[in-house]
Amino acid sequence: MKHFLQLADFDRAEIEHLFERTRLIKDRFKNYVAYQPLADRMLAMVFEKSSTRTRVSFEAGIFQLGGASIVLNMGETQLGRGEPIEDVARVVSRMVDIVMIRTFEHSNIERFASQSRVPVINGLTNDYHPCQVLADIYTYAEHRGAIEGKVVAWVGDGNNMCNTWIQAARIFGFRLNIATPAGYGIDSARAAAAAGHIEIFADPMKAVEGAHLVNTDVWTSMGFEAEAAAREEAFRGFTVDRRLMSAARADALFMHCLPAHRGEEVSAEVLESPQSVVWEEAENRLHVQKALMEYLLLGRVET
Repeated sequence: MKHFLQLADFDRAEIEHLFERTRLIKDRFKNYVAYQPLADRMLAMVFEKSSTRTRVSFEAGIFQLGGASIVLNMGETQLGRGEPIEDVARVVSRMVDIVMIRTFEHSNIERFASQSRVPVINGLTNDYHPCQVLADIYTYAEHRGAIEGKVVAWVGDGNNMCNTWIQAARIFGFRLNIATPAGYGIDSARAAAAAGHIEIFADPMKAVEGAHLVNTDVWTSMGFEAEAAAREEAFRGFTVDRRLMSAARADALFMHCLPAHRGEEVSAEVLESPQSVVWEEAENRLHVQKALMEYLLLGRVET
């Protein structure tokens, strides 16, 4: 049994297998060919953080694969009244086949997984967002081919998305240029572990020079709303706008995991430009996660 708590839980061969399965599963979906290998399987989705894309993509995904889902919001369960998360894991994992958790502290999902009898998927924590980066890399490959050897620029907060892109750079062998405001960068341990794969910049214009892909996220992630005013001030100059994109390659793509705040981390002009593939990213969450659930429950499927 495997869990998917961070991108580094899978090696490159496993991820390449997921991408091949994603291509086949997506092709079937687009051609209205039913594919339901997870008939009678149950997915439990546990939410401490609110969600749009994560909930819809997992709920639709398990249904399209022949299974069903149940939603557990923290405030509506005994977790909200102090029941240890390990106890919840022991019970829930006896009743369902796979669990997706979207929470704040990464330690919460690790504690759940330590007692779970079924695979656990990270739908987002403060530290990592592996399902999103799976979809992002798959989307890049759809449009431009292999990401190995390319230059990816990250502009903005050194958050869970940035942390996951760092892991991706090590797995896939591309260079990640990171530009963050002072005080909002990645910690030194992550930087040291990724030596040779990342470069840190104070100037976002320098970070995007020659980039094949430019990526950003909101300035204020969930759980940090009290810092919004301070972050708005600190992140001035880190908006991905037409001027910034002009420093990247002419065929560079733009990505954002959404929701986007037009006029803050990205201009409306860039978000709606031909270089933007944000809507394809969002759709590919559905297909990549179907391949992920298939793999965690059935192992390598070749048909």
